Amino acid sequence: MVKDIILVGLGSGLGGICRYLISLFMFHARNGFPWATLAVNVVGCLLIGILWGVTSRFQNLSSAFTLFLMVGFCGGFTTFSTFTKEALILLQANNYVLFSLYVVGSVVLGIIAVSLGYYATKFDFSSCF
Repeated sequence: MVKDIILVGLGSGLGGICRYLISLFMFHARNGFPWATLAVNVVGCLLIGILWGVTSRFQNLSSAFTLFLMVGFCGGFTTFSTFTKEALILLQANNYVLFSLYVVGSVVLGIIAVSLGYYATKFDFSSCF
């Protein structure tokens, strides 16, 4: 159990660092829109979809793989708590258009990204070579 907690903590720390670096790279939001958070949420959804697909396809992968990458890294990387706070800020500012675009864009693009990541792992790439 201690090993599992350490794996999740290390993955989460690494995910948080990556999220922070992306927010530095995309420092200034344009028009008050939280682009960095949207990008991290969509990329995080794509990544967890890929990892989910890989772990379901290769069931002999260790639980350490799942704990470190899916629970830890993806959990530390994605920013749904930040998402909800920023959505509320847009709503409180009566910016209903940006609020709607942000919420719908995050959810719809996230679902699409998880689906793409998951189903991309089901494709037999060996037939391409």
